[in-house]
Amino acid sequence: MNKLFQNALKGLPNQTPPIWFMRQAGRYHQHYQKLRQKYSFVQLCKTPELAAEVALGPIQDFDFDVAILFSDILFPLEALGFGLEYNPGPQLSFKLDASKINQLNPLAEALQKLEFQRQAVAATRTLLPATKSLIGFIGGPWTLFSYACEGEHRGQLELAKKDGSLYRHFSEFLLPLLIANIDMQLESGAEVVMILDTAAGELSAQQFHTWVEPDLKQIINLFPQQVGYYAKGVQNGHLKNLYQDSRWAGFGYDHRWDLKERLENRPFGFIQGNFDQALLKADFSQFKHWLEIYLQELKTLSLEQRSGWVCGLGHGILPATPESSVKYFIERTREVFS
Repeated sequence: MNKLFQNALKGLPNQTPPIWFMRQAGRYHQHYQKLRQKYSFVQLCKTPELAAEVALGPIQDFDFDVAILFSDILFPLEALGFGLEYNPGPQLSFKLDASKINQLNPLAEALQKLEFQRQAVAATRTLLPATKSLIGFIGGPWTLFSYACEGEHRGQLELAKKDGSLYRHFSEFLLPLLIANIDMQLESGAEVVMILDTAAGELSAQQFHTWVEPDLKQIINLFPQQVGYYAKGVQNGHLKNLYQDSRWAGFGYDHRWDLKERLENRPFGFIQGNFDQALLKADFSQFKHWLEIYLQELKTLSLEQRSGWVCGLGHGILPATPESSVKYFIERTREVFS
């Protein structure tokens, strides 16, 4: 386990923050690209030894403090009975409607189809150096429902928002599977599991409170201080009830949030984020300029105010991001806060 990351989970001060990027194992990275020349994306995800090798690559090449399970948020949908292919992006075999609900696979059958994730977490933990931490993840219930209804995450999600009762009915199948998946990942070596709810920002705050919050509360009732939450595009009105609840391990924030303000007003847990991922693709001089502003502003906080900070991006690393920018980000962050 990484001491800096463990301190962040416990809310203890770190002189230097632990560093973890969403999608740090992926298309921008030569290590990943070389594996993709031999194996399909699905093979990399579903072969535990390969998933572990992909997750290890950024640790070896960039010295991140934390690795994350290499997988995909949509596999629970496949486990429930949706056909899933990648050509190259994800394609489901059908779109969810009320007539299809009772055709979904029962929990025991669906969970067995996710056994490869248990094995991948265990294999990754075995491969990682003892000084590095490991995060697991699931897709957020609303995000998975949106994909099931729409077949993709694009636009205003009109089909997903059409009938709140369909979300509640689908959740009766989905939520027990996600809960079992979290338990499976924690048992296999994940130190915390992130809920990645990338479509939640398409909801109004009122819809979020009505549809999404009840399911999230069920999860943290079962796994207090073991689960974190990240939702792309949400605002204070969405999260105001959640981040006051000490059962959460912490929260990730995208680059639209003022991270300094969040750290100054953090009631508990970790705060992950939130440099704009697009700026890593800017001209190197511009990237360095904005990174310096970002880091120096956070450096004005006291050691205690920065406690719990997990340094990272607002969202995942974009394809074709220069590896040199990733390397510089990590080195410069440690230099500034050393």
